[in-house]
Order: sequence, then structure tokens, then C-alpha cells
Amino acid sequence: MTPETFGDAALRLCAVAGRLLGWRPDDFWHATPAELAAMLTPPGQAQPGIGRTDLSRMMEHDHD
Repeated sequence: MTPETFGDAALRLCAVAGRLLGWRPDDFWHATPAELAAMLTPPGQAQPGIGRTDLSRMMEHDHD
């Protein structure tokens, strides 16, 4: 089995967005990954975002 390339994954996700969401290619390419994930996640199953404390800790650790 060969690994999927970025282009392969993008084409597959673009097709999914078109079929399930009615998005045209331009809609897909202008959406952020977070927007696409939010649209494809079933209601009530969204993962909580990162909290301010954790974000601050990460910023202190990786301040470069």
C-alpha cells in the first residue's frame, strides 16, 4: 500500500465536501481545516478546544 500524498488527500476531501456539504471547489479551498472539521463533525461530538492555561504553557515552552 502506498502512502497517500497531500494532493490525494486534498482531492478526496474536496470530493467529500462537495457531496456532503454541497461545497464547490472554491468553497473547499477557501475554508480552513478547522472549518472543514467542524462541518463534518456530527452534532454533539465536537472536541473541546484548548484552554488558555494550556495555550500559555505551550507558548512558554515553544517561544521561538
